[in-house]
Amino acid sequence: MVAPAHRIRYTYAEYLALEASSNVKHEFLDGQIYAMAGGTPEHAALAAAVIGLLFPELRRGRCRAHDADLRVRVPSTGLATYPDVTVVCGPIERDERDEQAVTNPTLIVEVLSRSTEVYDRGDKFEHYKTLPSLRQYVLVSHRERCVEVWTRDAGGGWTSAVAREGEVAHLDSIGARLDVSELYEAAAEPAG
Repeated sequence: MVAPAHRIRYTYAEYLALEASSNVKHEFLDGQIYAMAGGTPEHAALAAAVIGLLFPELRRGRCRAHDADLRVRVPSTGLATYPDVTVVCGPIERDERDEQAVTNPTLIVEVLSRSTEVYDRGDKFEHYKTLPSLRQYVLVSHRERCVEVWTRDAGGGWTSAVAREGEVAHLDSIGARLDVSELYEAAAEPAG
């Protein structure tokens, strides 16, 4: 999160009205509306590459990948946000106050950036952890060829596995995998 658009408290209905009329995305939490920073071309390419690589693996199954236009609502904390990639398995469950927001992601991917890495690893992950449906949280590095996969175990705890260049990130929650080399090559700017 960057900074609130204003220092007054908004209702969720006011947030939804702003989102419906704005060409900029915002996060909502605790009565505050936060303008989301635009991503770099490299950030956008990595998010698109994740979806592109997952699509063939998911297209015949019960899971579907969504880009950053999909709003995710965390009912227990009130956070409304737009993850870089959201995968929902089975029917979408919509927030009771917000028909445009889903509440049952199975897997969320955030592409890290200098301005969001601390938030994505910290507070935002704490919000996501309260989603009962969430099984994996994936962080794609902006600094090195590295994908970190956080997986919820049967007891509700979280463990991480890191896949680097030449390795594969296992996304068991959705029956897919991400080859790290392939991901970063797909997102690389073409030469010449």
